[in-house]
Amino acid sequence: MKHFLKENDFNQKEVERIFEQAFEMKKLRPQRPASDLKGQSWGMMFYKQSTRTRVSFEVGIRELGGHPLILDRSTTQIGRGESIEDTVKVLSRFLDGLIIRTHGHDLIEEFASHSSIPIVNALTDFLHPCQIFADCMTIIEKLNCHKNPYIGLKGKKLAFFGDTSCNMANSWILAGAMFGMKISLCGPETFKPRRQIEELLDQNGLYPTWSFTSDASQGAANADAVYTDVWVSMGCETESQDRVQAMKPYQVTDSTFVNSSEHCIFMHCMPAHPGEEVAQSVLDSSRSIIFDQAENRLHMQKSILSFLSKCNSF
Repeated sequence: MKHFLKENDFNQKEVERIFEQAFEMKKLRPQRPASDLKGQSWGMMFYKQSTRTRVSFEVGIRELGGHPLILDRSTTQIGRGESIEDTVKVLSRFLDGLIIRTHGHDLIEEFASHSSIPIVNALTDFLHPCQIFADCMTIIEKLNCHKNPYIGLKGKKLAFFGDTSCNMANSWILAGAMFGMKISLCGPETFKPRRQIEELLDQNGLYPTWSFTSDASQGAANADAVYTDVWVSMGCETESQDRVQAMKPYQVTDSTFVNSSEHCIFMHCMPAHPGEEVAQSVLDSSRSIIFDQAENRLHMQKSILSFLSKCNSF
């Protein structure tokens, strides 16, 4: 059974096909021609609140001819203590696939280990692969690169500011190693990448392409893209004051781009908090492509679901 829990769960040819198809789906969307999930029912299990993830997946499933079913942890038996194993074995009898947005990455791995339908990672505390693939698609569009990510993204530099131990930073570390990108991580020493992401690269034979600096003036030097995320993710609210204090020097402002490439773009997976991780002037600038990122979640996720449906059909 093929699942999508992390970026490198697909091999190079599969990734190339998924990106190619995502661009095709975006181009053809006005005609709504796809029926790849016709007659299928896909569940979405949410342990965390969501706007872009929920809407993009729900709309995407419908546009592919399928039927989305929203499952909230608090209103299902799993919220009352039913085991993951029993839950996913039952859901596998009803559904054609299951999309999960949750906390610990081990939880989604447990779902996958007992599932006879494809499981899709819609976010864990460790990785956010659907977001990263959509973001890579957006960089390719905006920098007018080759649509094959292994060609178009090779050598491109992305600077990530703030909490460089978060799921988005981890996913950029992984994507950078896959596509040959230079990932410059800039933040407090206490929020450097954890050993878990280094171990993942080692286990999969991927060469690290990331560097770390706590010097905010150097993080974006020659960068093609500057990226940031919220300083206080869901589940870290009790650390809010300490995190904000530690991250203040790493707010993305207009001055962040002084040493970047002339064409440097600004990216954020949203929701954004102006005045914290990014200045309002940057969000409003011509560099900002945050809404293009959000839109591309739809096209990329449609391609991922279509691919999983086809390769798991028997």
